[in-house]
Amino acid sequence: MKAVVQRVTRASVTAKSCILLCVVITNIGGEQISAIGRGICVLLGISLEDTQKEVEHMVRKILNLRVFEDESGKHWSKSVMDKQYEVLCISQFTLQCVLKGNKPDFHLAMPTEQAESFYNSFLEQLRKTYRPELIKDGKFGAYMQVHIQNDGPVTIELESPALGAATSDPKQLSKLEKQQQRKEKTRAKGPSESSKERNAPRKEDRSASSGAEGDVSSEREP
Repeated sequence: MKAVVQRVTRASVTAKSCILLCVVITNIGGEQISAIGRGICVLLGISLEDTQKEVEHMVRKILNLRVFEDESGKHWSKSVMDKQYEVLCISQFTLQCVLKGNKPDFHLAMPTEQAESFYNSFLEQLRKTYRPELIKDGKFGAYMQVHIQNDGPVTIELESPALGAATSDPKQLSKLEKQQQRKEKTRAKGPSESSKERNAPRKEDRSASSGAEGDVSSEREP
């Protein structure tokens, strides 16, 4: 799952309405679906492999992302929840684009029939975690125009961790290294004790064999 988070002073989304006249589709203007004041605008791209785990991870990251200043003017101190600002969410499958030459390919994006319910569960999780009345969204699957007044500008890219990506986290990496070190120490202790037992008779064998070799060599001397 990928998200582009923009800090905004205001943002809105409109969808074009169309009518069919003599087999010609005609645009008849844009209908405003949602609008927010100060807060964040989130463009969300859902992938084929996303699960509820990715939803929870992304919701937590988005709502706790510190892109606002505090009361003393210190930057990067407060999240949208801290400031009680609004969130405008827009589904955008094009974030899952893979280029084939110069042509965008979207085979990594979740198919529409699955993505809509998945996106709705994402919105539900947002509203469940934050104040529902402050979460706004667009119209899934519609041709939309998003109007953003980016504040800063500030634009942050987020991506849910891929399988096995936990090792990129320094804290997690440190834990894994310590675990590996303990395993190596355990392995080292085990063989060392048994090797002593195995080595003891071998020393006797070596002395015996060296004596035997000495006898044989003396016999070979002319």
